[in-house]
Amino acid sequence: MSPEPIRYFDRYERTIKTEKVYGERWLRFAYGSPAGRLAVWLFASRRLFSWYYGRRMNDPKSEMLIYKFIADYEIDAMEFAKSAFSYKTFNEFFHRALKPEARPVDPLPAAAVLPADGRHLAFANVDAAEGFYVKGAKFTLAQLLGDPALAQRFLGGSMLISRLCPCDYHRFHFPVSGVPSEARLIKGRLYSVSPIALRTQILYLVRNKRFVTLITSPEFGTVAMVEVGATNVGSIIQGFIPEQPAKKGDEKGMFAFGGSCVITLFEKGRIRFADDILRHSADCIETYARMGDRLGVAGP
Repeated sequence: MSPEPIRYFDRYERTIKTEKVYGERWLRFAYGSPAGRLAVWLFASRRLFSWYYGRRMNDPKSEMLIYKFIADYEIDAMEFAKSAFSYKTFNEFFHRALKPEARPVDPLPAAAVLPADGRHLAFANVDAAEGFYVKGAKFTLAQLLGDPALAQRFLGGSMLISRLCPCDYHRFHFPVSGVPSEARLIKGRLYSVSPIALRTQILYLVRNKRFVTLITSPEFGTVAMVEVGATNVGSIIQGFIPEQPAKKGDEKGMFAFGGSCVITLFEKGRIRFADDILRHSADCIETYARMGDRLGVAGP
């Protein structure tokens, strides 16, 4: 039997596509076999492994990987803030900035926007969200946030999971305007967040290293942003100023090399997600869309 492919809905072309997975053969061995899972536990999920890989991506020799990667994954170099030939290492290319016009931000004051490019799953009621990667599996808000008291504030609220593939733009942005708290680090390992891995163990999302930031928003109340690290993510770099007002779409930070994930939580009754993302999420199909596009609007 052939492995189950990863399918997603493309918001722009309005069609179901099959994802081209970076390192697919390794991922299917690592998370799909007893020997592979042992290797992941012993080596790949530990920080030293990702540190070493990140160091390789910062080596000037890694520049030679850039052009093949752009061609293999059909990345639009016209969006880059500078020429593709100006990047001196793969990591510098990986967390590249884009031209401002490449990611317009929905101007409607009552609209929240997607915090990152990627494949998105949305759930209007986080308490009912389960089985989106593997039937019957879920995690708790207390596990995700590392704070049972804080988790109580988001009971019955809404959740967005934004999964970034290695080929995606790897900076993350504020989904709403408001005042952000300082980012709180929760230490953990660095498992893959590819569906290939999450289909075997959804709890990787709450076992990985992550940062939690609370945003106090006039339109949306308290919004929690959780940036989740993953295998070969050398670092999660926060670039915002805590306790200073931020505008919707402002850059918050960036991931170094590797696939990553951003989870956004809204309090109960504070957002109505866009119909297309909700509809496909109900079928456990992610929606591909870019940062700045509408996620939903304020209101129950």
